[in-house]
Amino acid sequence: MSESLDIKAEITRMGEQATAASRGLAQLDTEAKNRILLAMADGLVSKTAEIVEANQLDLEAGREKGLTAAMLDRLALDAEGIAFIADCIRQVEKLPDPVGEILDKWERPNGIGFEKIRVPIGVIGIIFESRPNVTSDAAVLCLKSGNATILRGGSEAIHSNRAIAAALQDSGAAAGLPDHAIQLIPFTDRESVKHMAEMDQHLDLIIPRGGQGLIETVVSLARMPVIKHYDGICHTYVHLDADLEMATAIVVDAKTQKPSVCNALETLLVHRDIAEAFLPKVAVALKAKGVEIRGDDTTLELLDDLATKATEEDWKTEYLDLVIAVRVVTDLKAAVEHIHEHSSQHSDCIVTPDAEAAREFMASVDSAAVFWNVSTRFSDGEEFGFGAEIGISTDKLHARGPMALPELCSYKYLVTGNGQIKG
Repeated sequence: MSESLDIKAEITRMGEQATAASRGLAQLDTEAKNRILLAMADGLVSKTAEIVEANQLDLEAGREKGLTAAMLDRLALDAEGIAFIADCIRQVEKLPDPVGEILDKWERPNGIGFEKIRVPIGVIGIIFESRPNVTSDAAVLCLKSGNATILRGGSEAIHSNRAIAAALQDSGAAAGLPDHAIQLIPFTDRESVKHMAEMDQHLDLIIPRGGQGLIETVVSLARMPVIKHYDGICHTYVHLDADLEMATAIVVDAKTQKPSVCNALETLLVHRDIAEAFLPKVAVALKAKGVEIRGDDTTLELLDDLATKATEEDWKTEYLDLVIAVRVVTDLKAAVEHIHEHSSQHSDCIVTPDAEAAREFMASVDSAAVFWNVSTRFSDGEEFGFGAEIGISTDKLHARGPMALPELCSYKYLVTGNGQIKG
């Protein structure tokens, strides 16, 4: 009990500090924030050796725990990876500052003027697993949008996260970053998640990024708004008139270019009229990349020993690995119905030269991003031109899809007059 109280007291103290920091951040102009960001990028690079050393501790512990190859891939950092993270910070520095942007402006007949402007949300709590680059992405996006952040990473990346957070806060402070603007919770047990979710007096928003269990826990406990970065059960549907070369290239890229990420392809749907010609071709290409294929009965008939039987669970699994589920469908409508039943509403794609079919698919599929003849690997804030993202929201309010700077802001109304009264 005493340990639980100690965790709660520490997290509450961090919340108080973050609230104070958020007020200082809200007063920083764009020039000041950009100066801090550049200092943070340089500071991160200067601490490369320390961060790599910390990451090696996490990797060694991960191997001992039996983490999968995909999980270890998400966890690993080297000098090149740290340089890339620093470059992402510099990209954010170049992005327009959303704070203070006038969204609308008007005047009423009585002479009262109205402005609707973007403002920081305040203090944002972010809970994430395994990928230490999220520590930096979250911190710098929150800074640029004027928010303080409290980060809680997973136990598998605790050493890496501590090293990155310290480098960012220390180098930023030297350039004017308010104290405690970036804080990392030092506890890795689920008790800390509970206390964060209940701390509505200091947290204005909480964003969980991780597995279903984590997200359901946060949603059930949270006393403040939650934006979920949920599973990426992404589909590609190959229509009956698709170019086989294009379809093969898109499917292979979406599945194998980086299988451990949320926008990687997990389920392939193929129109029955093209299945006999397409499936053997794409199967050979996937097998050459080491992909395990799990198919429905029709797929098994066409691929023989290249595929194994898919279970019902396969249609709703985010593998994050070199595994793909394949189903042959009767038509576009059946593909859409499958997606509606099994999709996590993340990112889905149709491959076809038929504009009418593509429009029907894109209008019918209710996902955050719907693609036409484009690999789902482009479902990413940087690829959208947003710079680094804080996650891909599978919610509908208030943010959906890649969450960048505008999505980390709220708004308020400025109302001016010259003595008007209601009475």
